[in-house]
Amino acid sequence: MPLQTLLLALLLPASLPLAAAPPAAAMEKPAGHDAALAARVGADERGMRRYVLVILRTGTRRMPDGPRRDAMFAGHFANMKRLSDAGQLALAGPFVEHPEGWRGLYVFAVDSLDEAKALAETDPVVVEGEMVPEYHAWYGSAALMMIPQWHERLVPPVEP
Repeated sequence: MPLQTLLLALLLPASLPLAAAPPAAAMEKPAGHDAALAARVGADERGMRRYVLVILRTGTRRMPDGPRRDAMFAGHFANMKRLSDAGQLALAGPFVEHPEGWRGLYVFAVDSLDEAKALAETDPVVVEGEMVPEYHAWYGSAALMMIPQWHERLVPPVEP
């Protein structure tokens, strides 16, 4: 699957086919340039910014099922939340299928591969060798930085 198609698939809800048109309300023209918002999300003069796309592939050291594996994945999710809350992780998620061992991806809001490597190395699944990161410099819409705050509005509260 071409990377552009893959990224579109990740940004659209699974129930919305890639060829489907968005609802009319989603197509309304925004009010105009918002300089404060552009600065907040790190947009350049084109409304774009640098990112590092990280593909997480299956590693060589699968941790056996059990409490240690459960703790590793709990740490994985906690680490993603921490990075998102810090404004360093714009987007993350698993692949539904695993072509060529692809397990998931990150889009880090950083300028360099070295910065992305330092962030990925804080993830327990990377530390344990369960997944191995592959890094790609990427230039995309600065609006991706708004995904975490919008995502929070989509998740219903968990009832005790």
